[in-house]
Amino acid sequence: MKLSDFKFEVPKKLIALYPTENRDESRLMVVHRKTGEIEHRTFKDILEYFVDGDVLVTNDTKVFPARLYGNKEKTGAKIEVFLLRELNAEFKLWDVLVDPARKIRVGNKLYFGDSDLVAEVIDNTTSRGRTIRFLFDGTEEEFQKTIDSLGETPILKEYIERAVEPEDRDRYQTVFAKHVGAVAAPTAGLHFTPQLLKRLELKGVDIAPITLHIGLGTFRQVDVEDLTKHKMDSENYFIPAKTVELVNQALDAKKRVVAVGTTSLKTIESSVTAGGRLKESSGWTDKFIIPPYDFKIANALITNFHLPESTLLMTTAAFGGYPLIMKAYKEAVKEKYRFFSYGDAMLIL
Repeated sequence: MKLSDFKFEVPKKLIALYPTENRDESRLMVVHRKTGEIEHRTFKDILEYFVDGDVLVTNDTKVFPARLYGNKEKTGAKIEVFLLRELNAEFKLWDVLVDPARKIRVGNKLYFGDSDLVAEVIDNTTSRGRTIRFLFDGTEEEFQKTIDSLGETPILKEYIERAVEPEDRDRYQTVFAKHVGAVAAPTAGLHFTPQLLKRLELKGVDIAPITLHIGLGTFRQVDVEDLTKHKMDSENYFIPAKTVELVNQALDAKKRVVAVGTTSLKTIESSVTAGGRLKESSGWTDKFIIPPYDFKIANALITNFHLPESTLLMTTAAFGGYPLIMKAYKEAVKEKYRFFSYGDAMLIL
């Protein structure tokens, strides 16, 4: 497929600036692949679509405060440093993005607030990318606490046009969050509440966690018309044995295996046996799912409403079928569904 196949207009007012007060009371569009029917519900109504033995595959990555602001030595210029991934824990080497990049060269040092944290730029990676080494004398735990105290929640300011607020630390974290490592939230999980999870548990629905540490590459603009030429950034993932057991039991029993978010979806589709079952694994995946695609594991998907020409939309269209998903998105705009990270949800059956 082509990039232009995913171009449409979303009014700016439909991009949600805040989540709903009660997460499970966001709107839910239910899309039925077999019939093409589209229902308009509330997220907590999702209980009606699952039965005993169904499995929800959730991403338990935890977002860390990846956006720091430092001052350049001598000039004092304010520099934004966005932490992408840790390269070496012992030497505290990180891949980062800097802004404004023109002011940062190899050898420059950055100082962060009144803390003891200093960073030295040791390499250029891309136009905005740098490799930096943090100079810090404390323990690893003390280092992480310092980053946590200085950092800002990395909601994507390019799309959510408001200042980051202290409350975003909790808003931009799912109830499943456990393993620190993501710079963006697996937003389909933001709609779940402890109360809704308890009701799902009482109904016999199993929660099967995987971990995929989401990087900024998920949101990187696609700049090629031929989608087969787009290269995704690699992201670290882990699929535990218990999740494998739950998912494969559900598949054998012809139950629903519901991927909560496109991140969960691509993770489980990255680890499939020759017999079409999930396997325990860990490592890195750069899987990019576009239509057409034969899904082996998931048979239902919960996802947010994504932006035009995004890789997330392309993966959703691969799962739901391009014509039906584009019809659903047209309906979403018409019915004023809320888009992007803090927006409403879609259930594809």
